[in-house]
Amino acid sequence: MLMKTTTQSLTEQLSARFGERIRNRLLAPGARLPSVRQCAQQHGVSPSTVVAAYDQLLAQGLVEARKNRGFFVREMATGLAERMPDNEADTPEAERGMGNWSTAHWFAARGAGRGAARGAPPVNATALIRGMFHKISDKPQPGMGVFPPDWLESTFMPAAVRKVTSTRALNDFSLQYGEPLGDTGLRRVLSKKLATLNVHATPENIITTVGATHALDIVSRTLLRPGDPVMVEEPGWAVEFARLAALGMHILPVPRRADGPDLEVMARYCEVHQPKLYVSVSVFHNPTGYCLSPGSAHRILQLANQHNFHIVEDDTYSHIAPEHATRLTALDGLQRTIYVSGFAKILAPNWRIGFLAAPSSLIEQLLDTKLLATLTTPALLEKALALCIEQGQLRRHAERIRTRLDAARARSVKLALGAGCTFAAEPVGLFGWVETGVDTDALAQRMLDEGYLLAPGALFHAERKPSTLMRINFATTQEAAFWKTFARVRAQQQGRG
Repeated sequence: MLMKTTTQSLTEQLSARFGERIRNRLLAPGARLPSVRQCAQQHGVSPSTVVAAYDQLLAQGLVEARKNRGFFVREMATGLAERMPDNEADTPEAERGMGNWSTAHWFAARGAGRGAARGAPPVNATALIRGMFHKISDKPQPGMGVFPPDWLESTFMPAAVRKVTSTRALNDFSLQYGEPLGDTGLRRVLSKKLATLNVHATPENIITTVGATHALDIVSRTLLRPGDPVMVEEPGWAVEFARLAALGMHILPVPRRADGPDLEVMARYCEVHQPKLYVSVSVFHNPTGYCLSPGSAHRILQLANQHNFHIVEDDTYSHIAPEHATRLTALDGLQRTIYVSGFAKILAPNWRIGFLAAPSSLIEQLLDTKLLATLTTPALLEKALALCIEQGQLRRHAERIRTRLDAARARSVKLALGAGCTFAAEPVGLFGWVETGVDTDALAQRMLDEGYLLAPGALFHAERKPSTLMRINFATTQEAAFWKTFARVRAQQQGRG
Protein backbone atom coordinates (compact mmCIF):
# COMPACT_ATOMS: atom_id res chain seq x y z
CA MET A 1 0.00 0.00 0.00
CA LEU A 2 1.28 3.47 -0.87
CA MET A 3 1.75 5.92 2.00
CA LYS A 4 1.72 9.72 1.99
CA THR A 5 5.12 11.20 2.80
CA THR A 6 6.61 14.66 2.86
CA THR A 7 9.26 13.74 0.31
CA GLN A 8 7.26 11.90 -2.35
CA SER A 9 3.66 12.22 -3.50
CA LEU A 10 1.41 9.19 -4.09
CA THR A 11 1.66 9.85 -7.82
CA GLU A 12 5.46 9.81 -7.70
CA GLN A 13 5.49 6.63 -5.59
CA LEU A 14 3.17 4.81 -7.98
CA SER A 15 5.06 6.00 -11.05
CA ALA A 16 8.38 4.97 -9.48
CA ARG A 17 7.02 1.53 -8.61
CA PHE A 18 5.95 0.79 -12.17
CA GLY A 19 9.09 2.42 -13.57
CA GLU A 20 11.34 0.15 -11.52
CA ARG A 21 9.47 -2.95 -12.67
CA ILE A 22 9.71 -1.92 -16.31
CA ARG A 23 13.44 -1.21 -16.09
CA ASN A 24 14.07 -4.53 -14.32
CA ARG A 25 11.93 -6.35 -16.95
CA LEU A 26 9.44 -7.48 -14.33
CA LEU A 27 6.91 -5.94 -16.70
CA ALA A 28 7.81 -7.20 -20.15
CA PRO A 29 7.63 -5.10 -23.34
CA GLY A 30 4.06 -5.17 -24.62
CA ALA A 31 2.59 -5.96 -21.19
CA ARG A 32 -0.64 -4.14 -20.36
CA LEU A 33 -0.75 -2.05 -17.20
CA PRO A 34 -3.79 -2.45 -14.95
CA SER A 35 -6.76 -0.30 -15.89
CA VAL A 36 -7.05 3.01 -14.05
CA ARG A 37 -9.92 1.67 -11.95
CA GLN A 38 -8.16 -1.60 -11.12
CA CYS A 39 -4.91 0.15 -10.25
CA ALA A 40 -6.71 2.66 -8.02
CA GLN A 41 -8.47 -0.14 -6.12
CA GLN A 42 -5.34 -2.23 -5.84
CA HIS A 43 -3.16 0.57 -4.42
CA GLY A 44 -5.81 2.41 -2.43
CA VAL A 45 -5.53 5.69 -4.33
CA SER A 46 -7.84 7.82 -6.42
CA PRO A 47 -8.22 7.31 -10.20
CA SER A 48 -6.76 10.77 -10.75
CA THR A 49 -3.58 9.69 -8.95
CA VAL A 50 -3.26 6.69 -11.27
CA VAL A 51 -3.83 8.85 -14.36
CA ALA A 52 -1.14 11.26 -13.19
CA ALA A 53 1.29 8.38 -12.53
CA TYR A 54 0.65 6.88 -15.96
CA ASP A 55 1.22 10.32 -17.50
CA GLN A 56 4.62 10.42 -15.82
CA LEU A 57 5.46 7.00 -17.26
CA LEU A 58 4.37 8.27 -20.69
CA ALA A 59 6.62 11.29 -20.34
CA GLN A 60 9.55 9.03 -19.42
CA GLY A 61 8.95 6.95 -22.54
CA LEU A 62 8.34 3.77 -20.54
CA VAL A 63 4.73 3.17 -21.61
CA GLU A 64 2.44 4.02 -24.48
CA ALA A 65 -1.30 4.63 -24.60
CA ARG A 66 -3.39 2.68 -27.10
CA LYS A 67 -6.76 4.10 -27.96
CA ASN A 68 -9.62 2.32 -26.20
CA ARG A 69 -7.24 -0.35 -24.90
CA GLY A 70 -5.19 1.19 -22.09
CA PHE A 71 -1.52 1.62 -21.27
CA PHE A 72 1.20 -0.80 -22.41
CA VAL A 73 4.91 -1.13 -21.71
CA ARG A 74 6.81 0.24 -24.68
CA GLU A 75 8.84 -2.14 -26.79
CA MET A 76 12.52 -2.06 -25.85
CA ALA A 77 15.17 -2.06 -28.57
CA THR A 78 16.29 -5.57 -27.72
CA GLY A 79 14.61 -7.40 -30.56
CA LEU A 80 13.45 -9.97 -28.02
CA ALA A 81 9.82 -8.91 -27.57
CA GLU A 82 7.22 -8.05 -30.14
CA ARG A 83 3.53 -7.50 -29.64
CA MET A 84 1.22 -10.41 -30.24
CA PRO A 85 -1.56 -9.67 -32.76
CA ASP A 86 -4.76 -8.94 -30.88
CA ASN A 87 -6.72 -11.76 -32.50
CA GLU A 88 -4.31 -14.38 -31.12
CA ALA A 89 -5.13 -13.49 -27.53
CA ASP A 90 -8.90 -13.64 -27.70
CA THR A 91 -9.59 -17.36 -27.88
CA PRO A 92 -10.46 -19.54 -24.89
CA GLU A 93 -7.61 -21.83 -25.88
CA ALA A 94 -5.14 -18.95 -25.64
CA GLU A 95 -6.34 -18.15 -22.15
CA ARG A 96 -5.68 -21.73 -21.10
CA GLY A 97 -2.20 -22.02 -22.63
CA MET A 98 -2.23 -25.14 -24.81
CA GLY A 99 -5.75 -26.00 -23.65
CA ASN A 100 -7.30 -29.18 -25.01
CA TRP A 101 -6.79 -28.56 -28.71
CA SER A 102 -6.39 -31.51 -31.01
CA THR A 103 -2.98 -31.89 -32.65
CA ALA A 104 -4.37 -30.86 -36.02
CA HIS A 105 -6.07 -27.76 -34.57
CA TRP A 106 -2.92 -26.81 -32.66
CA PHE A 107 -0.69 -27.19 -35.71
CA ALA A 108 -3.07 -25.33 -38.01
CA ALA A 109 -3.36 -22.41 -35.59
CA ARG A 110 0.38 -21.76 -35.82
CA GLY A 111 0.49 -22.20 -39.58
CA ALA A 112 2.99 -24.62 -40.98
CA GLY A 113 3.61 -22.31 -43.91
CA ARG A 114 4.53 -19.16 -41.99
CA GLY A 115 6.62 -20.87 -39.28
CA ALA A 116 5.94 -21.01 -35.59
CA ALA A 117 8.10 -18.18 -34.43
CA ARG A 118 9.67 -16.30 -37.33
CA GLY A 119 7.41 -13.29 -36.81
CA ALA A 120 5.94 -14.23 -33.46
CA PRO A 121 6.79 -12.67 -30.10
CA PRO A 122 9.24 -14.83 -28.15
CA VAL A 123 9.10 -15.07 -24.39
CA ASN A 124 10.96 -12.15 -22.86
CA ALA A 125 13.93 -13.93 -21.30
CA THR A 126 15.10 -10.73 -19.67
CA ALA A 127 11.90 -10.61 -17.65
CA LEU A 128 12.55 -14.11 -16.36
CA ILE A 129 16.25 -13.70 -15.67
CA ARG A 130 16.04 -10.30 -14.02
CA GLY A 131 12.88 -11.31 -12.21
CA MET A 132 14.37 -14.49 -10.84
CA PHE A 133 17.41 -12.71 -9.45
CA HIS A 134 16.04 -9.27 -8.64
CA LYS A 135 15.51 -9.15 -4.89
CA ILE A 136 11.80 -8.46 -4.38
CA SER A 137 11.69 -9.01 -0.62
CA ASP A 138 13.06 -11.29 2.09
CA LYS A 139 10.11 -13.67 1.62
CA PRO A 140 10.56 -17.07 -0.08
CA GLN A 141 9.98 -16.58 -3.81
CA PRO A 142 7.65 -19.08 -5.51
CA GLY A 143 8.80 -18.10 -9.00
CA MET A 144 12.49 -18.77 -8.42
CA GLY A 145 14.09 -21.59 -10.37
CA VAL A 146 16.72 -22.55 -7.80
CA PHE A 147 16.97 -24.09 -4.36
CA PRO A 148 17.12 -21.69 -1.40
CA PRO A 149 20.73 -20.82 -0.46
CA ASP A 150 20.48 -22.48 2.96
CA TRP A 151 19.63 -25.78 1.24
CA LEU A 152 22.95 -25.68 -0.62
CA GLU A 153 25.21 -24.83 2.30
CA SER A 154 27.98 -27.37 2.86
CA THR A 155 31.38 -27.80 4.45
CA PHE A 156 32.82 -30.11 1.81
CA MET A 157 32.92 -27.48 -0.95
CA PRO A 158 35.16 -24.99 0.87
CA ALA A 159 37.35 -27.92 1.97
CA ALA A 160 37.72 -29.07 -1.64
CA VAL A 161 38.71 -25.58 -2.76
CA ARG A 162 41.31 -25.32 -0.01
CA LYS A 163 42.78 -28.65 -0.97
CA VAL A 164 43.22 -27.80 -4.66
CA THR A 165 44.65 -24.37 -3.91
CA SER A 166 47.65 -25.35 -1.87
CA THR A 167 50.64 -23.23 -2.85
CA ARG A 168 52.24 -25.79 -5.16
CA ALA A 169 48.99 -26.86 -6.82
CA LEU A 170 47.91 -23.27 -7.32
CA ASN A 171 51.15 -22.42 -9.10
CA ASP A 172 50.91 -25.54 -11.24
CA PHE A 173 47.60 -24.72 -12.87
CA SER A 174 46.61 -21.10 -12.22
CA LEU A 175 49.55 -19.47 -14.00
CA GLN A 176 48.62 -20.95 -17.36
CA TYR A 177 45.49 -21.59 -19.38
CA GLY A 178 43.57 -24.77 -18.57
CA GLU A 179 43.03 -27.70 -20.89
CA PRO A 180 40.80 -26.87 -23.87
CA LEU A 181 38.35 -29.73 -23.25
CA GLY A 182 38.34 -29.05 -19.51
CA ASP A 183 40.15 -30.51 -16.54
CA THR A 184 41.12 -34.12 -17.26
CA GLY A 185 40.30 -35.27 -13.73
CA LEU A 186 36.81 -33.78 -13.88
CA ARG A 187 36.10 -35.27 -17.30
CA ARG A 188 37.23 -38.65 -16.00
CA VAL A 189 34.86 -38.61 -13.01
CA LEU A 190 32.05 -37.23 -15.18
CA SER A 191 32.50 -40.19 -17.51
CA LYS A 192 32.07 -42.57 -14.57
CA LYS A 193 29.09 -40.61 -13.26
CA LEU A 194 27.36 -40.70 -16.66
CA ALA A 195 27.83 -44.46 -16.80
CA THR A 196 25.51 -44.79 -13.76
CA LEU A 197 22.82 -43.21 -15.98
CA ASN A 198 23.64 -45.64 -18.82
CA VAL A 199 25.13 -42.76 -20.79
CA HIS A 200 28.48 -44.09 -22.01
CA ALA A 201 30.90 -41.28 -22.84
CA THR A 202 34.67 -41.37 -22.64
CA PRO A 203 36.52 -38.36 -21.15
CA GLU A 204 37.40 -37.44 -24.75
CA ASN A 205 33.68 -37.11 -25.55
CA ILE A 206 33.16 -34.55 -22.76
CA ILE A 207 33.69 -30.78 -22.85
CA THR A 208 33.35 -28.66 -19.72
CA THR A 209 31.51 -25.34 -19.96
CA VAL A 210 30.57 -22.27 -17.93
CA GLY A 211 27.26 -23.77 -16.81
CA ALA A 212 24.64 -25.80 -18.69
CA THR A 213 23.32 -22.72 -20.52
CA HIS A 214 26.78 -22.17 -22.00
CA ALA A 215 26.79 -25.80 -23.15
CA LEU A 216 23.45 -25.30 -24.91
CA ASP A 217 24.81 -22.15 -26.54
CA ILE A 218 27.90 -23.97 -27.80
CA VAL A 219 25.73 -26.62 -29.42
CA SER A 220 23.46 -24.02 -31.06
CA ARG A 221 26.33 -21.93 -32.41
CA THR A 222 28.10 -25.00 -33.76
CA LEU A 223 25.24 -26.86 -35.43
CA LEU A 224 22.93 -24.03 -36.49
CA ARG A 225 22.93 -20.99 -38.73
CA PRO A 226 20.47 -18.06 -38.60
CA GLY A 227 17.11 -19.12 -39.99
CA ASP A 228 17.57 -22.82 -39.26
CA PRO A 229 14.45 -24.56 -37.87
CA VAL A 230 14.75 -25.82 -34.28
CA MET A 231 12.13 -27.86 -32.41
CA VAL A 232 11.68 -26.88 -28.76
CA GLU A 233 9.21 -28.26 -26.24
CA GLU A 234 6.26 -26.09 -25.20
CA PRO A 235 5.66 -25.22 -22.45
CA GLY A 236 9.37 -24.97 -21.95
CA TRP A 237 12.27 -22.97 -20.62
CA ALA A 238 11.75 -19.30 -21.47
CA VAL A 239 15.47 -18.56 -21.70
CA GLU A 240 15.93 -21.23 -24.37
CA PHE A 241 13.14 -19.77 -26.53
CA ALA A 242 14.62 -16.28 -26.35
CA ARG A 243 18.23 -17.42 -26.70
CA LEU A 244 17.45 -19.25 -29.94
CA ALA A 245 15.37 -16.33 -31.18
CA ALA A 246 18.26 -13.95 -30.47
CA LEU A 247 20.48 -16.17 -32.64
CA GLY A 248 17.95 -15.82 -35.45
CA MET A 249 16.65 -19.40 -35.36
CA HIS A 250 13.24 -20.47 -36.62
CA ILE A 251 11.60 -21.84 -33.46
CA LEU A 252 9.15 -24.71 -33.86
CA PRO A 253 7.30 -25.27 -30.55
CA VAL A 254 6.26 -28.87 -29.92
CA PRO A 255 3.54 -29.47 -27.29
CA ARG A 256 4.96 -31.43 -24.35
CA ARG A 257 2.74 -34.20 -23.00
CA ALA A 258 3.09 -36.48 -19.99
CA ASP A 259 4.94 -39.18 -21.96
CA GLY A 260 6.96 -36.86 -24.18
CA PRO A 261 6.56 -34.46 -27.10
CA ASP A 262 3.56 -34.56 -29.43
CA LEU A 263 4.98 -36.97 -31.99
CA GLU A 264 2.42 -36.08 -34.65
CA VAL A 265 3.44 -32.41 -34.51
CA MET A 266 7.11 -33.41 -34.61
CA ALA A 267 6.52 -35.57 -37.68
CA ARG A 268 4.70 -32.74 -39.45
CA TYR A 269 7.51 -30.32 -38.65
CA CYS A 270 10.02 -32.81 -40.03
CA GLU A 271 8.10 -33.09 -43.29
CA VAL A 272 7.49 -29.36 -43.74
CA HIS A 273 10.57 -27.66 -42.21
CA GLN A 274 13.39 -30.25 -42.08
CA PRO A 275 14.55 -29.11 -38.59
CA LYS A 276 18.24 -29.21 -37.75
CA LEU A 277 17.89 -29.68 -33.98
CA TYR A 278 15.48 -30.78 -31.26
CA VAL A 279 16.01 -29.45 -27.71
CA SER A 280 14.53 -31.66 -25.00
CA VAL A 281 14.31 -31.97 -21.22
CA SER A 282 13.53 -35.66 -20.90
CA VAL A 283 13.59 -35.96 -17.12
CA PHE A 284 11.70 -33.64 -14.74
CA HIS A 285 10.75 -31.35 -17.58
CA ASN A 286 10.58 -27.63 -16.74
CA PRO A 287 7.88 -26.51 -15.91
CA THR A 288 5.64 -29.61 -15.92
CA GLY A 289 7.84 -32.22 -14.24
CA TYR A 290 6.99 -34.75 -16.96
CA CYS A 291 9.38 -37.64 -17.68
CA LEU A 292 9.88 -39.17 -21.11
CA SER A 293 8.48 -42.66 -21.73
CA PRO A 294 10.57 -45.38 -23.48
CA GLY A 295 8.07 -45.62 -26.34
CA SER A 296 8.21 -41.90 -27.09
CA ALA A 297 12.00 -41.94 -26.82
CA HIS A 298 12.32 -44.66 -29.45
CA ARG A 299 9.99 -42.82 -31.83
CA ILE A 300 11.93 -39.55 -31.42
CA LEU A 301 15.18 -41.32 -32.28
CA GLN A 302 13.53 -42.89 -35.33
CA LEU A 303 12.45 -39.44 -36.52
CA ALA A 304 15.97 -38.07 -35.91
CA ASN A 305 17.53 -40.81 -38.02
CA GLN A 306 14.88 -40.58 -40.71
CA HIS A 307 15.02 -36.77 -41.05
CA ASN A 308 18.68 -36.20 -40.15
CA PHE A 309 18.49 -33.87 -37.15
CA HIS A 310 20.44 -33.81 -33.89
CA ILE A 311 18.99 -33.92 -30.38
CA VAL A 312 20.35 -31.96 -27.44
CA GLU A 313 19.14 -33.42 -24.15
CA ASP A 314 19.21 -31.00 -21.21
CA ASP A 315 19.48 -33.10 -18.05
CA THR A 316 19.89 -30.21 -15.61
CA TYR A 317 17.74 -31.92 -12.97
CA SER A 318 19.56 -35.28 -13.10
CA HIS A 319 20.83 -34.86 -9.53
CA ILE A 320 17.30 -35.06 -8.08
CA ALA A 321 15.92 -37.51 -10.67
CA PRO A 322 15.83 -41.32 -10.68
CA GLU A 323 18.87 -42.90 -12.31
CA HIS A 324 16.62 -45.33 -14.19
CA ALA A 325 14.60 -42.57 -15.88
CA THR A 326 14.46 -42.76 -19.67
CA ARG A 327 17.11 -40.63 -21.36
CA LEU A 328 17.46 -40.27 -25.11
CA THR A 329 21.25 -40.19 -24.85
CA ALA A 330 21.32 -43.56 -23.08
CA LEU A 331 19.21 -45.19 -25.78
CA ASP A 332 21.04 -43.51 -28.67
CA GLY A 333 24.58 -44.04 -27.43
CA LEU A 334 25.78 -40.56 -28.41
CA GLN A 335 25.11 -40.94 -32.12
CA ARG A 336 22.57 -38.21 -32.86
CA THR A 337 22.28 -37.02 -29.26
CA ILE A 338 24.26 -34.49 -27.25
CA TYR A 339 23.95 -34.62 -23.47
CA VAL A 340 24.05 -31.41 -21.42
CA SER A 341 24.03 -30.94 -17.65
CA GLY A 342 25.53 -28.83 -14.88
CA PHE A 343 25.90 -28.33 -11.13
CA ALA A 344 24.49 -24.86 -10.46
CA LYS A 345 21.08 -26.17 -9.38
CA ILE A 346 22.30 -28.73 -6.88
CA LEU A 347 25.67 -27.48 -5.66
CA ALA A 348 26.83 -23.90 -6.20
CA PRO A 349 25.08 -21.48 -8.58
CA ASN A 350 28.12 -19.20 -8.74
CA TRP A 351 30.61 -21.93 -9.60
CA ARG A 352 29.09 -22.04 -13.11
CA ILE A 353 30.33 -25.48 -14.07
CA GLY A 354 28.51 -27.41 -16.76
CA PHE A 355 29.43 -29.90 -19.44
CA LEU A 356 28.32 -31.58 -22.61
CA ALA A 357 28.93 -35.09 -23.93
CA ALA A 358 28.81 -35.45 -27.70
CA PRO A 359 29.61 -37.84 -30.55
CA SER A 360 33.30 -38.02 -31.42
CA SER A 361 32.54 -36.62 -34.89
CA LEU A 362 31.32 -33.34 -33.34
CA ILE A 363 33.84 -32.83 -30.55
CA GLU A 364 36.38 -30.78 -32.53
CA GLN A 365 33.69 -28.47 -33.93
CA LEU A 366 32.14 -27.97 -30.50
CA LEU A 367 35.56 -27.37 -28.95
CA ASP A 368 36.37 -24.70 -31.55
CA THR A 369 33.17 -22.86 -30.60
CA LYS A 370 34.06 -23.03 -26.91
CA LEU A 371 37.59 -21.73 -27.50
CA LEU A 372 36.34 -18.82 -29.60
CA ALA A 373 33.99 -17.75 -26.82
CA THR A 374 35.84 -18.44 -23.55
CA LEU A 375 39.22 -19.95 -24.43
CA THR A 376 39.21 -22.39 -21.51
CA THR A 377 37.19 -22.84 -18.33
CA PRO A 378 38.39 -22.26 -14.72
CA ALA A 379 40.51 -25.27 -13.74
CA LEU A 380 40.49 -24.41 -10.04
CA LEU A 381 36.76 -24.95 -9.56
CA GLU A 382 36.72 -27.90 -11.95
CA LYS A 383 39.37 -29.67 -9.88
CA ALA A 384 37.46 -28.92 -6.68
CA LEU A 385 34.25 -30.29 -8.19
CA ALA A 386 36.05 -33.43 -9.34
CA LEU A 387 37.15 -33.98 -5.75
CA CYS A 388 33.57 -33.54 -4.45
CA ILE A 389 32.26 -36.10 -6.93
CA GLU A 390 35.09 -38.59 -6.52
CA GLN A 391 34.80 -38.69 -2.74
CA GLY A 392 31.03 -39.21 -2.86
CA GLN A 393 30.22 -35.89 -1.22
CA LEU A 394 28.12 -34.61 -4.11
CA ARG A 395 26.08 -37.83 -4.13
CA ARG A 396 25.35 -37.62 -0.40
CA HIS A 397 24.55 -33.91 -0.72
CA ALA A 398 22.06 -34.65 -3.54
CA GLU A 399 20.42 -37.35 -1.43
CA ARG A 400 19.88 -34.85 1.39
CA ILE A 401 18.39 -32.36 -1.06
CA ARG A 402 16.02 -34.98 -2.49
CA THR A 403 14.79 -35.96 0.99
CA ARG A 404 14.22 -32.33 1.93
CA LEU A 405 12.50 -31.62 -1.39
CA ASP A 406 10.12 -34.57 -0.98
CA ALA A 407 8.93 -33.16 2.34
CA ALA A 408 8.63 -29.63 0.97
CA ARG A 409 6.68 -30.86 -2.05
CA ALA A 410 4.16 -32.68 0.14
CA ARG A 411 3.55 -29.52 2.17
CA SER A 412 3.34 -27.28 -0.91
CA VAL A 413 0.87 -29.53 -2.69
CA LYS A 414 -1.39 -29.67 0.35
CA LEU A 415 -1.33 -25.89 0.71
CA ALA A 416 -1.92 -25.31 -3.01
CA LEU A 417 -4.94 -27.60 -3.05
CA GLY A 418 -6.23 -25.91 0.10
CA ALA A 419 -5.97 -22.55 -1.67
CA GLY A 420 -8.25 -23.80 -4.43
CA CYS A 421 -5.58 -24.62 -7.02
CA THR A 422 -5.19 -27.81 -9.01
CA PHE A 423 -2.15 -29.35 -10.69
CA ALA A 424 -2.01 -29.59 -14.48
CA ALA A 425 0.71 -32.25 -14.13
CA GLU A 426 1.64 -34.73 -11.42
CA PRO A 427 3.69 -32.93 -8.74
CA VAL A 428 7.24 -34.31 -8.99
CA GLY A 429 10.71 -32.85 -9.00
CA LEU A 430 11.40 -29.23 -8.15
CA PHE A 431 8.52 -27.56 -9.97
CA GLY A 432 4.74 -27.67 -9.90
CA TRP A 433 2.58 -26.67 -12.89
CA VAL A 434 -0.40 -25.10 -11.17
CA GLU A 435 -3.84 -24.14 -12.48
CA THR A 436 -4.97 -20.94 -10.75
CA GLY A 437 -8.19 -20.09 -12.62
CA VAL A 438 -7.08 -16.48 -13.30
CA ASP A 439 -4.74 -14.67 -15.69
CA THR A 440 -1.36 -15.23 -14.05
CA ASP A 441 0.32 -12.28 -15.79
CA ALA A 442 -2.08 -9.97 -13.95
CA LEU A 443 -1.82 -12.07 -10.79
CA ALA A 444 1.97 -11.82 -10.87
CA GLN A 445 1.84 -8.04 -10.91
CA ARG A 446 -0.56 -7.97 -7.97
CA MET A 447 1.61 -10.39 -6.01
CA LEU A 448 4.68 -8.22 -6.54
CA ASP A 449 3.00 -5.62 -4.33
CA GLU A 450 2.83 -8.29 -1.63
CA GLY A 451 6.55 -9.07 -1.96
CA TYR A 452 6.19 -12.32 -3.95
CA LEU A 453 7.58 -13.11 -7.41
CA LEU A 454 5.52 -15.54 -9.49
CA ALA A 455 6.43 -17.33 -12.71
CA PRO A 456 3.30 -16.91 -14.88
CA GLY A 457 2.48 -19.51 -17.51
CA ALA A 458 2.95 -17.06 -20.40
CA LEU A 459 6.71 -17.11 -19.79
CA PHE A 460 6.90 -20.76 -20.80
CA HIS A 461 5.47 -20.41 -24.30
CA ALA A 462 7.27 -19.49 -27.50
CA GLU A 463 4.43 -17.15 -28.40
CA ARG A 464 3.43 -15.13 -25.38
CA LYS A 465 -0.28 -15.41 -24.62
CA PRO A 466 -2.52 -15.19 -21.55
CA SER A 467 -2.39 -18.23 -19.29
CA THR A 468 -4.09 -19.31 -16.08
CA LEU A 469 -1.14 -21.56 -15.19
CA MET A 470 1.91 -20.73 -13.12
CA ARG A 471 5.08 -22.59 -12.20
CA ILE A 472 5.89 -22.87 -8.52
CA ASN A 473 9.09 -23.95 -6.80
CA PHE A 474 8.17 -26.56 -4.18
CA ALA A 475 11.16 -25.54 -2.05
CA THR A 476 9.87 -21.97 -1.69
CA THR A 477 6.09 -22.49 -1.46
CA GLN A 478 5.79 -24.57 1.69
CA GLU A 479 4.75 -21.68 3.94
CA ALA A 480 1.07 -21.02 4.63
CA ALA A 481 1.65 -17.24 4.58
CA PHE A 482 2.26 -17.25 0.83
CA TRP A 483 -0.84 -19.27 0.01
CA LYS A 484 -3.01 -17.14 2.29
CA THR A 485 -1.83 -14.01 0.47
CA PHE A 486 -2.21 -15.77 -2.89
CA ALA A 487 -5.83 -16.71 -2.16
CA ARG A 488 -6.69 -13.18 -1.06
CA VAL A 489 -5.11 -11.50 -4.08
CA ARG A 490 -6.65 -13.99 -6.50
CA ALA A 491 -10.09 -13.34 -4.96
CA GLN A 492 -9.58 -9.62 -5.46
CA GLN A 493 -8.64 -10.25 -9.08
CA GLN A 494 -11.80 -12.28 -9.54
CA GLY A 495 -13.82 -9.39 -8.11
CA ARG A 496 -14.73 -11.17 -4.90
CA GLY A 497 -12.58 -9.12 -2.56
